Amino acid sequence: MKLIVPSALLLSVGLILAAGCVAPTDKNSSNLTTTPAFSPFSYPPDPGLNKTINKTENNTLTSEGSLRVSISGILYPANASVILDNRTVGVVTPAKPLYLMISEGNHTVIVCVGSVCEQENVIIRFGKYVDVDFSERLQRDVEFPDPSARPSVQINEYYKNGNVVSVDVEFMNPEPVDHMLSVYISVGYTYIDGRSQVKLGDSAQAMTMVSMKAGQRLIKRVDIHLSGDSIVSFDSPVIVELKVK
Repeated sequence: MKLIVPSALLLSVGLILAAGCVAPTDKNSSNLTTTPAFSPFSYPPDPGLNKTINKTENNTLTSEGSLRVSISGILYPANASVILDNRTVGVVTPAKPLYLMISEGNHTVIVCVGSVCEQENVIIRFGKYVDVDFSERLQRDVEFPDPSARPSVQINEYYKNGNVVSVDVEFMNPEPVDHMLSVYISVGYTYIDGRSQVKLGDSAQAMTMVSMKAGQRLIKRVDIHLSGDSIVSFDSPVIVELKVK
């Protein structure tokens, strides 16, 4: 017995299957935007094409050398002005030299105590160290500056007794009015440490004060006590500060 399927039924099934293969469409697809897969690269203009770069501009280097100015050998207190090539560059004292870094070439150094000035011409070279000391000239030309105090010139005026250095200080007041003078004296020394047996260095200070009549001169002894187990040596006493009232 043959099964007979109406052709109309086959046609309907075919149409249904064909309709099911069509993908549904998004009603809002008209609002979507597309983004390119990559953006093109943009290159800044080469500065070398339109501009010359000067690598040395504002980077000029000058060669310098070291200069040390001192008056450490004078026996009276002083604050001396230091002038380099007609320009004041600092102050130097017997206890504190002045260190400078200056350009290569010829320079003029002047040190003034009051109205007395001493001059030295120096040649500065890169990497070289120049030391200029004005002590001898100032000691010769400025023996007694304004109201002052100084250790006596003679070597027997300071000496060591045990751990004490005694200094005979000569005070002078050349002015026509009375003054009160106070002075600080310092002594550098070396000693052997009792525990480590190592040689060490230190300094000790002492202060004294005197009332001076106009035109008066006097000598006062000042004792400076050194601390240490075994004193090896000591330097010449130095006046580090003088106050006048």
